[in-house]
Amino acid sequence: MLHIIDDEDAIRDSLLWLAQSRAIAATAWPGAAPFLAMVDQINFDAGGDCVLLDIRMPDVSGGALFDILATRKLTQRLPVIFLTGHGDVPMAVDSLKRGAFDFFEKPFNDNKLMDRVEEALAASRAAGAQAAVQVRLATLSAREREVLDLILIGKMNKVIADQLGISMRTVEVHRAHIFDKMHVKTAVELAGLLK
Repeated sequence: MLHIIDDEDAIRDSLLWLAQSRAIAATAWPGAAPFLAMVDQINFDAGGDCVLLDIRMPDVSGGALFDILATRKLTQRLPVIFLTGHGDVPMAVDSLKRGAFDFFEKPFNDNKLMDRVEEALAASRAAGAQAAVQVRLATLSAREREVLDLILIGKMNKVIADQLGISMRTVEVHRAHIFDKMHVKTAVELAGLLK
């Protein structure tokens, strides 16, 4: 979902139309405060999320909102592309150094902007997939992590059993639990997931 945050109705409408022309799901917010009130309720989905954010707004500035999102560690799942009609090079450089995905000055090239939105959505999807893997990894027991590490370096069940001082049947049970918890069917799939 593309979240468009701008205090100008015409800009919001034009960006919504532009997103629609690329089949990008989008929603518009008239300022940072209403978005901020809802940000904790965003259900990050498999399609990814990103923010097109105007820098100068009357309630809460885009820069202040970005700082809040960064403090909450949301900028990986919610990449921010700044839009401004009053930008300069130092402002753009500062925004990018602080972790913004990109910075566009108004008027902007529609296609370049939407290309970057699509890239930001892809980055959000990748961050979401990585976060899901980390959640699954956290469900593994300490012994399952040991078995996992040995599976990843290509050790066979018998070698793992000998190395850990457990029975081969116990290794097989741990291996099955690992595959189940990580939602994979093979060691190759597991290695691909954790690369």
